[in-house]
Amino acid sequence: MGRARRAVAAVAAALALAGVASACSSDSSASPPIKISPTASGGLHATAFPTPRPRPTFTLTDTAGESYDFAQETDGRPTLLYFGYTNCPDICPLTMADLGEAMRSVPADLQKETRIVFVTTDPTRDTPPVIKAWLANFDHDLPVPFVGLTGSLQQVETAQRLAGVPVAEDNGQTHSTEVLVYGPDDQARVFYTAASMTAGDVSHDLPIVAKEPAASQG
Repeated sequence: MGRARRAVAAVAAALALAGVASACSSDSSASPPIKISPTASGGLHATAFPTPRPRPTFTLTDTAGESYDFAQETDGRPTLLYFGYTNCPDICPLTMADLGEAMRSVPADLQKETRIVFVTTDPTRDTPPVIKAWLANFDHDLPVPFVGLTGSLQQVETAQRLAGVPVAEDNGQTHSTEVLVYGPDDQARVFYTAASMTAGDVSHDLPIVAKEPAASQG
């Protein structure tokens, strides 16, 4: 476990002891995934979707209070998309910490090109300022800040459907733990399951995804 992950794990444990009543739960995809082979994937550590998923088009509100068109703003860029909520005591902060650690381990040009996008599943509590402050725990020293998005409950649920993940339940606390990985060709061929993903997995895979999305991901 990396230093950032250990630090967030300590915070998560403290929140749990303080009685924070929230939890993440993993939901499977509508289509069963398959583990990609080293031959087809170029050695990626991610898991493949049976059929590539196109980069979805949805518009939400970013941490500056401005409209953010996901497809337009991330078009042609390596992008990792994750749905979660800031009050989560475990999976969500650990996932974002891993993504931050991974981004610090890839070349500077790839750090600037890649977009990490977090969409809340709890828009009632996760306002733009709340998301901005939370993400600052993970991206504060990176050249490109993580993108944090919120909106109405209907908008957030629509974004999940368009991304092909199960819609969150229990006020956003039971949600998909997939980290969707879009290549420069605007297709998601692979994903991570947050509970098993490591920063090393992402830092290993991202240069491959960014360079040869079609050939390296099968």
